[in-house]
Amino acid sequence: MTRDASRPSRVPSPTFSPLYRQIKDFLIRSLEAGEWGPGDAIPSEGELAARFNVSQGTVRKAIDEMASENLLVRRQGKGTFVATHEDPRSFFRFLRLVPDDGNVLPSVSDPLSCTQIAAPQDVADALGIAPGDAVLCVERLLRFGGEPIVYDRIYLLADSFQGLGLDKLRASERSLYSLFESDYGVRMISAEERLRAVAADAYSAGLLGVGVGEPLLLVERTAYTYGNKPVEWRRGLYCTHRHYYRNNLG
Repeated sequence: MTRDASRPSRVPSPTFSPLYRQIKDFLIRSLEAGEWGPGDAIPSEGELAARFNVSQGTVRKAIDEMASENLLVRRQGKGTFVATHEDPRSFFRFLRLVPDDGNVLPSVSDPLSCTQIAAPQDVADALGIAPGDAVLCVERLLRFGGEPIVYDRIYLLADSFQGLGLDKLRASERSLYSLFESDYGVRMISAEERLRAVAADAYSAGLLGVGVGEPLLLVERTAYTYGNKPVEWRRGLYCTHRHYYRNNLG
């Protein structure tokens, strides 16, 4: 069947973005540009409404959505603040390992190495760069109560973390994401993870104190900063003898 030539073809409608989403985009660009840093208070809803010439309700809806995405944090009676990895409440967002007995122990990061390498194909694909581009490869153990539970191999965009080395990693008492945020201005906003069961090889088995061939949980994570830009890809091997991975879908 042929189309009636006398009938005009349908032109796709332009994409429409609600006003509050436009305000949200403006605010995210301001965060990305460093107008307000992690932990800083942002202007009040009234001030932002005047700045953008919109209603306070529109601003409130934009802020509500950003708060639900952990970009901003509301504090009753104090205002709205830029979310930060220094906030203990943000810790569980990126590490969802829970002990079977519910007795949560503080984690200690034990860096093993930090070297600059040429990105292999899988790393380049995850970070959106060309194979052979410079990346930093960080190996570390994550210990709970002194016991090694997670072995991570972390790949970072070298240009975003200039000067990062093993000495600096070992000297820091903060989490990796807090260090990246405070010293390099890189804040991890979101992440995508893939999980599968694997058998421990000799190297990982030795680090985690398990037998060769024992099951481990492999967690592959790509972490993104503002603008949905990937800046980190990691492969974590989790020992789940006395821990489990918890994800709240509510």
